[in-house]
Amino acid sequence: MPRAVHFPSMTHPLGSPYVRDQLALRAHPLNPKRTQPEGEFVLYWMRSTLRIDENWALRYATLEADRLGRPLLIHHEVDPRERYASERSHTFVLQAVPEIARRAAELGHAYQLVVPTRRAEAGRALEALVGRAVLVVTDFMPTSDAVAAVTRVADAAYCRLVAVDSVGAVPAAALPLEEYAARTIRPKLARLLDFALEPVEDRGPRRPFPGAIWRSLDLERIDPASLGDATIAPLVARCEIDHEVPAVPLRGGASAARERLHAFVGDSLADYSERRRHPSDPDGSSRLSAHLHHGMIAAAEVARVVRASGAGAEADAFLNEMVTWRELALNFCARNPAHDSLDALPAWARRSMERHEDDPREWCYDLAALEEARTHSPLWNAAQRELRATGQMHNVARMLWGKSVVTWTPRYADALAWLIHLNDRWSLDGRDPNSYAGIQWCFGKFDRPFAERPVWGTIRPMSLERALAKYDVEDYIARWNGEPAMAGDRPRLSAVSG
Repeated sequence: MPRAVHFPSMTHPLGSPYVRDQLALRAHPLNPKRTQPEGEFVLYWMRSTLRIDENWALRYATLEADRLGRPLLIHHEVDPRERYASERSHTFVLQAVPEIARRAAELGHAYQLVVPTRRAEAGRALEALVGRAVLVVTDFMPTSDAVAAVTRVADAAYCRLVAVDSVGAVPAAALPLEEYAARTIRPKLARLLDFALEPVEDRGPRRPFPGAIWRSLDLERIDPASLGDATIAPLVARCEIDHEVPAVPLRGGASAARERLHAFVGDSLADYSERRRHPSDPDGSSRLSAHLHHGMIAAAEVARVVRASGAGAEADAFLNEMVTWRELALNFCARNPAHDSLDALPAWARRSMERHEDDPREWCYDLAALEEARTHSPLWNAAQRELRATGQMHNVARMLWGKSVVTWTPRYADALAWLIHLNDRWSLDGRDPNSYAGIQWCFGKFDRPFAERPVWGTIRPMSLERALAKYDVEDYIARWNGEPAMAGDRPRLSAVSG
């Protein structure tokens, strides 16, 4: 299995000035005046950074455990109350657990997994652990659901709770204002990236976790070593989650992410600019978004591997997508609390929608028709069917998929809500800053006004009809719809021209 790329001569020890400088930007106390000095241990509540290496929250928790003279416990709870929790998301996360546990043991960390099957049981273990902790550390994720969940725990806790940013390559706090376009954030990232990518040597805490405390916790843990294809499915089947969204072949975990990364760098990166344009080429893009979303691989590791590839301009093109646009999305969600509503859009886009809200739509669909891929467009249906079948969608198809719904829905607010629902329910990278930023781009975020036209107003138009001529989509449509898109079958989209 591919392992993390290490640069021993450049690696900073944990506790070095470099690490302290990074953590000064990455650690965000949510209730700084709380104190519980009699707490028995430091608790790392693992939520969205599902890895041991390059985990800034775990690094912070380790250093604090050493400073306070307490042991450290990693608590990982797969919560059935998460919005859009499903067989798909649960399976993907649980596939990563054995490797997390093995790596934790190698470094001397105490790791435990709890999988409540009923929503009513969820959170009880966490509540009991927080009540006994001297400090709680968790993962920073700037989306509204994640912020609300962590804030609820922070408000109820007697001890301090600190959220630590491991999401991006660059600390979100290094960009304190909302950036409005790739062109504004790109030069700032260029100044910060080299420093942020310097590797750190990870290690366990200095004090082992006492067996007496472990036994006294009295929790129904899952043995990570017992998790495999034969045991994950029946466990997931017992959980109160969405069972209409099934598991998919894409596997979760650090090794799966690294295998995909090294295969992409070895096979596709040299021709990335051309191959990424074709939905019929499933290996033309990295397909790492699900693993990045769940924190199974660090964005910094991906960037270092790509930089070391020697692919020159093609590596730069990929990093522009993986770093520039991803960090822009993180900044958007971190700095704009309205990132999942139309209020997040620039004023020109909102004014355009006000003028064109009542324009007649040539095609209108309800949410059920969209979710079941029952539209007039073979290309759009193929994209939706790919999403339902695989938990992923090719980037080119995703742009067209999102833009089309803008003009097929009677109200722009409904179009936004329905796109978020479709993405978050079916995609393994749903509920991610990249998802919200990409969907909002369809409505004018990070963009400029274009010539005014019906329905679109001054939002950038995008045509499914032109895509049939511009992109290699015939095989893509045949694969997911079961039949080729013939020239005479091309959709009649007079309201979606451009």
